[in-house]
Amino acid sequence: MNTPDLNLLITLDALLSEGSVARAAERLNLSPSAMSRALARLRETTGDPLLVRAGRGLVATPRALDLRERVGPLVQEALGMLRPVHVLDLGQLQRTFTLRSSDGFVETFAAALLARIAAEAPGVRLRFVQKTDQDSAPLRDGRVDLETGVIGDTTDDSLHSRILFHDQFIGVVRAGHPLSTGKVSAKRFAAGRHVHVSRHGRDIGLVDEALQAIGLTRDIVTLVGGFSAALALVRDSDLIATVPQRHTEKLRSDLHSFTLPLTLAPISVSMLWHPRMDADPAHRWLRDCVRQICA
Repeated sequence: MNTPDLNLLITLDALLSEGSVARAAERLNLSPSAMSRALARLRETTGDPLLVRAGRGLVATPRALDLRERVGPLVQEALGMLRPVHVLDLGQLQRTFTLRSSDGFVETFAAALLARIAAEAPGVRLRFVQKTDQDSAPLRDGRVDLETGVIGDTTDDSLHSRILFHDQFIGVVRAGHPLSTGKVSAKRFAAGRHVHVSRHGRDIGLVDEALQAIGLTRDIVTLVGGFSAALALVRDSDLIATVPQRHTEKLRSDLHSFTLPLTLAPISVSMLWHPRMDADPAHRWLRDCVRQICA
């Protein structure tokens, strides 16, 4: 029996991760025609079409979906075994890291992080993806190299983590809003019309619990899934948003911010990574860059 070309595993991982021949080719520095030929070889080797045309794009077959969950970790483990452990040469490092984070983190820290990386390792590219949930699967299967966020009860305790910074919630309104002048009491705050941020669609949050503790409730007019959306609404209305201070620093530069007349516990924003990446020199360097930029 002929031994399959194991290099096809790297190609398969790129194709299934990107879902596009063109993007997979770019990721592996190949021409689209070379990637198309590689896909043809994969189809012949696996006996499955893997990716089939649907409209203008490609969709994965059931066999491809099954392989996608397994091939990523397999490729990462193989590359880790073959990667040299000697001193890291940042000037020669060619690698793409995927960071999963919120829009606020990208707005606040990405520019400084990219500048730091360009100065130290010009061959490194960062790929930011939106964090929409607390699922740890992307870290486990290698689709994501590093993640930022608040560690919660559902966070996989097998992951490694380190606190990046502490943050606190503040109130935000448009310039000229009634709450932009005078002392903001709990009653004035609660009496306004609010936009509530909940990634999971919860109708109430920490602010509502703090208000209830002092016998008040607020009028939640609308609910959105992220802080950037909340601030966009605040900018063009009389709504009030409650957002983390440091995480939204650049998103609210033209808005009025005020200290909440409530007692809310501070939050700790951490970075998380899978244990298999802990000793990887390049990954360790990336973690140091993120930590120092956020410090």
